[in-house]
Amino acid sequence: MKHKETGNIEEIANYKFEEQDSEDAIVDHLTYKLRDVLDFMYSVSNDELRQYVEEFVITYAKQYQISSGQMSVIVERMYNSFRGLGVLQPLLDDKDITEIMVNNYLEIFVEKHGEVFKSDVRFESQQKLEDTIQSIVSKVNRVVNESTPIVDARLEDGSRVNVVLPPVALKGAAMTIRKFPEHALTIDDLIRFKALNKEVSQFLKHLVEAKYNIFIGGGTGSGKTTFLNVLSNFIPKSERIVTIEDSAELQLKSIPNLISLETRNANTQGEGEITIRDLIRTSLRMRPSRVIVGEVRGAEALDMLQAMNTGHDGSLSTGHANSVKDMLSRIETMVLSGAELPIDVIRKQITSAIDIMIHLSRFRDHSRKVVEISEVTGFENGEIQLNPLFVFQETSEDKEGRIIGDLVPTGNKLHSTMKLEISGKQDIEKLYGQTDEETEVM
Repeated sequence: MKHKETGNIEEIANYKFEEQDSEDAIVDHLTYKLRDVLDFMYSVSNDELRQYVEEFVITYAKQYQISSGQMSVIVERMYNSFRGLGVLQPLLDDKDITEIMVNNYLEIFVEKHGEVFKSDVRFESQQKLEDTIQSIVSKVNRVVNESTPIVDARLEDGSRVNVVLPPVALKGAAMTIRKFPEHALTIDDLIRFKALNKEVSQFLKHLVEAKYNIFIGGGTGSGKTTFLNVLSNFIPKSERIVTIEDSAELQLKSIPNLISLETRNANTQGEGEITIRDLIRTSLRMRPSRVIVGEVRGAEALDMLQAMNTGHDGSLSTGHANSVKDMLSRIETMVLSGAELPIDVIRKQITSAIDIMIHLSRFRDHSRKVVEISEVTGFENGEIQLNPLFVFQETSEDKEGRIIGDLVPTGNKLHSTMKLEISGKQDIEKLYGQTDEETEVM
């Protein structure tokens, strides 16, 4: 470890705090002094840095009375100020917290077990918050400043980050972090959480394997990305997959032949931007078996439909909407934002591209469930025709307020079975109400 010759640990730690001085004051002073002594900070490993911080705090503790508990907290906070996200790090380390919402440097809210409440944690100053934001975005080659005050980024663990700076954010810099589980959820996890049942999971497994094009819709926080990850586990390992996202979130660890693409913002000169549309177009030259677009928000919807229509069966994507019908309308609107096409042409494109629509919802008990699975059957009388296959039916509510219900078949059968037949799943009737033994035979 290299350090500047202007001081040593004993000299720097030699600072007498009064009893009324807060732990924050001690941490601030020691962190400031340690920054002054360390050189080439980012060239050392995390273990080396932690060791040096511990030595520094131990030296201070020898001179002034400080409990072992305080020492441990101070070491952790100092380390986090260098390599972690400062005051946010404990929130990130808490596995029960799923979302961190920074309204400004004094207001931080978190979501825990589905409940949103204000945290006692706060940044020491506006500058500390802005430094944390710059640290996050710089690691993924993004830029955020007054001229480009909005940016999407991600943390090293894949957690999604959205930043909005003044003057757009009136109360000061705002940041929202959507955390993802350390271990990607599986279909068995979703069944255990009652997001869907085993019958539906088997049905979806057959559709993914048979290369049906599937579009997942839902509101904010309904679990679209998680569900997309789960469905990807059904993709045969022999296939080549290209994923396309604004900010990489997907965790497709079961696919060996995988290319992950991410958009890029324009530089300070307004050049070098790479959009989702650009990535979709170039992905078609990469010989993908399927294309997975993390989320469509705009004109790239047309490119997604064209990819699905040009021999890339089994492609998957997600979008924001309140129902299956609303999602179809949103796709139409998004296509129109990028191309002046007659509405009938757009609807025909949608019906020929998308086979299955899945809708997710977040309920009043904070649970996330699949509420509808419908087949897109065609275009008739100027409208897209849907064939509902499964719908969620709420039956009751238990004493704790948890919703009791299930996805039930509508009685309608899948109209388009050609892809299933080509894939060797010809016994279509067994897709409904099958037993475990029947599933193994199929």
